[in-house]
Amino acid sequence: MRAHKKLLTDVEDALANCMKCGNCMEVCPIYKEIQTESAVARGKLSLMEAAINGNAEISEGFDKRMAMCVSCKACAAKCPCGVKADELILRGRQAAVEARGLNPIKKYVFKLLSNRTLFNFALRTAGLFGPMQMKKLPGRMAVVARFPMPGLDRRRVLAPFAATPLRSQFSENINVDKPRMKVAFFTGCTINYVYTDIGQAVINVLKANDVEITIPAKQHCCGTPVYMSGDVELAKVFAKHNIETFECVDADYIVAACGSCAEAFKIEYPELFHDVPDLQIRTRKLAAKTYEISEFLIDIVKFRKDNLGQINATVTMHDPCHMARGIKVTAQPRKIVTSIPGVKFVEMQEPARCCGAGGSFSLAHYDISRKINDRKIADVASTEADMVVTSCGSCRMHIVDGLVQNGMNQDCVHVVQLLDKAYKAGNVRSSINRK
Repeated sequence: MRAHKKLLTDVEDALANCMKCGNCMEVCPIYKEIQTESAVARGKLSLMEAAINGNAEISEGFDKRMAMCVSCKACAAKCPCGVKADELILRGRQAAVEARGLNPIKKYVFKLLSNRTLFNFALRTAGLFGPMQMKKLPGRMAVVARFPMPGLDRRRVLAPFAATPLRSQFSENINVDKPRMKVAFFTGCTINYVYTDIGQAVINVLKANDVEITIPAKQHCCGTPVYMSGDVELAKVFAKHNIETFECVDADYIVAACGSCAEAFKIEYPELFHDVPDLQIRTRKLAAKTYEISEFLIDIVKFRKDNLGQINATVTMHDPCHMARGIKVTAQPRKIVTSIPGVKFVEMQEPARCCGAGGSFSLAHYDISRKINDRKIADVASTEADMVVTSCGSCRMHIVDGLVQNGMNQDCVHVVQLLDKAYKAGNVRSSINRK
């Protein structure tokens, strides 16, 4: 049996558990916009069954239908039969890669991504020369293209690449007086090369809580973009590199400021090596000490509240999919926000509804992702909040795009940035009182 066919037959029983009830239609963000059966989980699972039975080929059309998914996990959360449709759709993508190879664009991007030195050089160059191509928008970490760019919608609002990546701004070890513990900071790509302000906030907040930090220089992309595209073998290469890198670090915990990156360490790595006993033990050991930053501050550090300054703002929160339905961390970010003096927290109606980013989905299907995002922005508008906070750089970028496209003045920042701002306000207050 061909390898790609076996990838599907191995999950034939799991596919059969789907009773085609259509509950997934109620929550699928893509289906709500395009109303086609192939967009929803039951349609994709039916197509996979057809491929097993010889009634469909793993063709270009099959590949496109498996890719038409934001991987939000809402279908799995809603399924009354407990079918993990999100994982089965990933298996469909794996079968497509095995049968047809990667999309040529993704193949090129992932080849660049897998070369850590070349990838770093390319993104540093983009940061240095980006202003020539991208125009800065006032008041927000946002830019738009000055000229048409291949594969990028001219309307789209992005965030600029940093002139100096985060890991180049700090030494590998950041010491504090009388440290309570030591953490290894997994920056991920978005924070290292784009939203360095999030990374700086993470470092500031950890230092404010007497936590020593190490930022391993050899860390690389978590591999989630590759894994979600169906190239499991390359994803294993990324995972093994990070496992070996962080095993060598003398730290009590590993922290990430991105739900997807945290999910990679906590869930994806153990799953990738489920059939390799030695690596399974090693990945589970790392998973047990890995925390998303809000989770870490609430559950482990019990962050300081006595020196928080006042932030007078009405704030609402968007829960990234891989936070809400991946690592299931939603209470902790709210506890941080509601602990800040002066903040009025207003919950939106559907805080965990996908914003439409979906990693590379929003690049390949901008018009659909824009419609999904418009629903999120309407939800934000209904709260009359001054600011949106979230826990994912990709969500932050897409929400800022939506705010700009809808003519709204609010900004979107990471939860830890708001906490960092409160600590800074507290320091100013203390300085005034001392005078």
